[in-house]
Amino acid sequence: MMLKSCALWTAFLLLTGCSQFAAEAQDGGGGTIDAINYTHRAINHFSINRQSGLDIIGPYQGGGGCCFSMPAQWRPGMTVQVDWETGQGSSAGFPGFADREKYEVWRAKIHAQKRQHSKAVLLADYNGQDTCGITVHFLPCDEVKVTTSCYTYGSPAYPIKEPLRMTEPTVCPT
Repeated sequence: MMLKSCALWTAFLLLTGCSQFAAEAQDGGGGTIDAINYTHRAINHFSINRQSGLDIIGPYQGGGGCCFSMPAQWRPGMTVQVDWETGQGSSAGFPGFADREKYEVWRAKIHAQKRQHSKAVLLADYNGQDTCGITVHFLPCDEVKVTTSCYTYGSPAYPIKEPLRMTEPTVCPT
């Protein structure tokens, strides 16, 4: 009963926080932060303008969480700051916990693959359109695109057209 009560309270706080955050947009659009990962690496965590996306996103998956609000008017040159950490996309080779030495070697290998990233990303003009939060697209070579579109990925009207399982180059351009 206690666990059920905690889960309901947590859901209430998240939903209340989302609606409050959206209301603070002062007639701008509000919604969730979502993400689509086009890479073979995991997105361990990410944020947009320091607002957490909440989810860990595996290779070639999507996810996200609460909340994001947009200013009422788009301005030329408007950007959002996307910060994220990439890491190992699977637990392959996990030796278990019984042999502490093997576990520590495996853990160090996993942590050595983590990388921190940060980019300012131009935001497309959304004046005169409905906005439904923001979706960040994590592309190969640490490229990032964002959209405030209310359409879903794969819809003909969705502005980002890259296929989910893109061929990743062996060497990324610098």
